[in-house]
Amino acid sequence: MNKHLEQLVKLSKFDKEIVGFEPQIKGQNDKLKVFLKTVEELNDKINKLYNEIDEAKNKRIKNDIHLKELADRIKEINAKYDVVKNEKEAKALQLEEEITKEQIAFANNEIVRLDEITSSKEATLETLKAELATEEADVEELRSAISKNIEDLEAKREEVYKEKSELVEKIDGKVLSFYEKIKRWAGNSAVAPIKNQACYGCHMKLTNRAYSDFLVTEEIFTCPHCGRIIYKETATEE
Repeated sequence: MNKHLEQLVKLSKFDKEIVGFEPQIKGQNDKLKVFLKTVEELNDKINKLYNEIDEAKNKRIKNDIHLKELADRIKEINAKYDVVKNEKEAKALQLEEEITKEQIAFANNEIVRLDEITSSKEATLETLKAELATEEADVEELRSAISKNIEDLEAKREEVYKEKSELVEKIDGKVLSFYEKIKRWAGNSAVAPIKNQACYGCHMKLTNRAYSDFLVTEEIFTCPHCGRIIYKETATEE
């Protein structure tokens, strides 16, 4: 492998490394987002429970007030029995008393139901708050670890950038321009290895003649099918 080709192979690998850092950093942030979403969902459930508990308690207060009003009505009915003048008035009072007692029974049952709802939701609330505390602790621990991972990735990326810059300064201008021209359409596969007589950029097999020419040339060789710069991998690279 001649000097220029060797430089382009290294340059291509640097470019692939640099591009590869972005999804790694994104992957770290995405990992944190999963935990943050769980925390957000738990907070939503907790807030919803608080509202439902408040609603149940407010309904209970209204029933307590209504029960007092009904109790006062019973007292008024009992007082009226003392001044009832005829059977018709007595029956009317009796009917009013029965209806009022039914309303009292319904209000008492509703209070019991609301208390059970409140108790159940408060128990669920405590469970969710415990889960939230655990998740928030996990998020902080993960945030710290991810921050460290991203710092390490950023440092490695800067090191690769530095090594690439140092290499670019050594590459012949025409050779670099040729590489950049191919890279504009081929991206980070501008330089591709030949394996089993095939270009690993386009995966097309070279003819025997083209492959023979490729093996003996000392010049930069491009794939006759796709135009990428091709090279023969060393044993260590394979």
